[in-house]
Amino acid sequence: MEFIENVEKEEYEEFVQTHKKSHFLQSYDWGEFARLEKNFTPYYVGLKEDGKLVAAALLLQKKLPLGLSYFYSPRGFVIDFHDFTLLEKFTKEIKKMAKKKRAIFVKIDPDLIIHRENYLDEEQEADYDSQKMLEKLKKLGFKHLGFTKNFETMQPRYSFRIDMEKPMEDIYNCFSKTTKQRIKKAEELEVEVSIGTKEDISEFYRLMKLTEDRKDFVSHGIEYYQTLYDLFHPKDRCNLFIGKVDIAKILMKKKAELEPLSHEQEDLLAMAERSKSQNTKLKELERRTEKLKTDIEKFEELKTSFGDRVVVSGHFIIEYGDKAWVLYAGNHNILTDTYANYKTYFEHIQFYHNRVKTYDQFGTIGDLRKENPLLGLHEFKKKFGGDYVEFLGEFDLITNHFFYFLFQKLVPFYRKMMKTKAKKNHESK
Repeated sequence: MEFIENVEKEEYEEFVQTHKKSHFLQSYDWGEFARLEKNFTPYYVGLKEDGKLVAAALLLQKKLPLGLSYFYSPRGFVIDFHDFTLLEKFTKEIKKMAKKKRAIFVKIDPDLIIHRENYLDEEQEADYDSQKMLEKLKKLGFKHLGFTKNFETMQPRYSFRIDMEKPMEDIYNCFSKTTKQRIKKAEELEVEVSIGTKEDISEFYRLMKLTEDRKDFVSHGIEYYQTLYDLFHPKDRCNLFIGKVDIAKILMKKKAELEPLSHEQEDLLAMAERSKSQNTKLKELERRTEKLKTDIEKFEELKTSFGDRVVVSGHFIIEYGDKAWVLYAGNHNILTDTYANYKTYFEHIQFYHNRVKTYDQFGTIGDLRKENPLLGLHEFKKKFGGDYVEFLGEFDLITNHFFYFLFQKLVPFYRKMMKTKAKKNHESK
């Protein structure tokens, strides 16, 4: 077998994109994105047998002081993990390359599912023995970094995935009752969902900023999303879904509903005597009238502040191979009772139903205690009926134990410092 340190783009993409373990984080374009926006140097490595690729990996090199570095292979190698001989050979070659490049370790977080539950919380049969897989990787020198429960790792260790090969009716039937009701409410309010263009990224970025302020996390600058769009969209590998609320249209609808109620109420009040049922009806009319008047007042104020139409939801979806991922989602803090976010999700689930086999919500948690502040995120994503999946986790293939020890001790402090600095920069902007 021949190890290739830099596989040609066309050959690399043809192998990775069609492989059953393909992931957008292993794509050639993600390597270029990491180079432009994350200061990584990408290597597209592969293993050939009889002139054909049998394994590949995107290795992202991060330079460190003293001429050192480390490698990160997002979502691990593109390989048959059950073929131990092949995995062993590829691991040895990558370790050899890492030492040559003065990398102190190689990190992987393979797309290996060790636990799966359906929308009814029923455990699904695993494709393989996860314990044996764990032991196999340890035998090759990989250090397992534990079964984390939140977002401590480079990529989420938990997610929700929808099987898009099922009929759309079956997918919809797995939605929670509340989700169906909220989608219906959004449709009654005529929430508009469309696929945006690059010009809409500025609006999407605004929504991401609003979301980060509420959720207390630091996202990225607008250039980050623009670069991502520029790399993936020309190949039809990403879409920006925009959810809009037409405030003017809702106002017209509310006012139209109010008029007949007022007439009916006047007719009842004009009666000299009313029956018990008529009095009950009058009270109900008064309640509905008061509610409509309150709504009209609210939407009048919103119209004054935001105009006739306002973008309230934006979702950035990446498509690669036979899968799609909801990579980023931003939402306004107004008009939440229009449920535009639910409608936006529903629209792109339907859109990708005929395009991919798997739809991934890209991240949730494993710590499901009530006091976990991230539980709301988990419960929201769960409402769309996907399988709850748990991945095997992160592994480090250590090539320099001394510097790896120092790295593990110093990096947490550095990352905390950089996060605080980034947050201050965003707040000042």
